[in-house]
Amino acid sequence: QVQLVESGGGLVQAGGSLRLSCTFSGRTFSSYAMGWFRQAPGKDREFVAAISWSGHSTYYPDSVKGRFTISRDDANNTVYLEMNILKPEDTGVYYCAASRGSYYDAEDYDKWGQGTQVTVSS
Repeated sequence: QVQLVESGGGLVQAGGSLRLSCTFSGRTFSSYAMGWFRQAPGKDREFVAAISWSGHSTYYPDSVKGRFTISRDDANNTVYLEMNILKPEDTGVYYCAASRGSYYDAEDYDKWGQGTQVTVSS
């Protein structure tokens, strides 16, 4: 079955950058749309980025648009989330997810990693 392993989280000052990675295994990576979600304590999970299986289409909510960039490397079965100009409100556990459905539909994501913590200090 699909296994997803995130890495790259950590503590960063506001205005800084981090790059998260997610390694995919168990199925054909290029058949899956990939997404990143985050969850802060006491808050609902938020869909923060997605990329289609082809890599040609991406999605970002307004809260991260212009600061976050999702990309995929099909040769290495990896999806990345480049996060710039980080804000304290970006703090949370970031989860990688995979979908055989629409890349832009959060409800289609049914394979999940274990999450990686991102903390942005003010």
